[in-house]
Amino acid sequence: MAEEGEYSPIIKTPQQLIAVGLLAFAAPILGIVLLAQLVVNRPHADPAGLAPAAVSARIQPVGKLEFGSAGAASGAARSGEEIVKTVCAGCHQAGVAGAPKLGDKAAWAPKIKSGLEAMLANAIKGIQGMPPRGGGADLSDLELARAIVSMANQSGGNLKEPAVAKK
Repeated sequence: MAEEGEYSPIIKTPQQLIAVGLLAFAAPILGIVLLAQLVVNRPHADPAGLAPAAVSARIQPVGKLEFGSAGAASGAARSGEEIVKTVCAGCHQAGVAGAPKLGDKAAWAPKIKSGLEAMLANAIKGIQGMPPRGGGADLSDLELARAIVSMANQSGGNLKEPAVAKK
């Protein structure tokens, strides 16, 4: 039986003494090497990442909105139906902000009675919630008049489509 206070060494063989000696030497060396690599190989900013092209690519907006697009490629005036589908229907299809709905004869009757010239003047400058030119800033007066005639005729009117002005 062992008496109290008796000392028992942890290292009992020469092989254990050699292993502990090597670990005592290798552990601090390994720690110093890893610490040196951490300091020397620190992450750094890529110089090419600060170029104006790279910065603008990173801060691109999610979407783009273009005003005043070129319109028809051939330069010819678009038809009234085409303009109604692309520009006017956004509001006049659902009656947004009090816009008279397409096909609603009662809503269009007083406007048709006022005549094409009055409706065109209102469309050019904008009226109530409608922006100037119905939001189609690239629309010519002829195209705008064609769109008005198309919408009015769909809603019970019998307006004549304006002729192309001769040069």
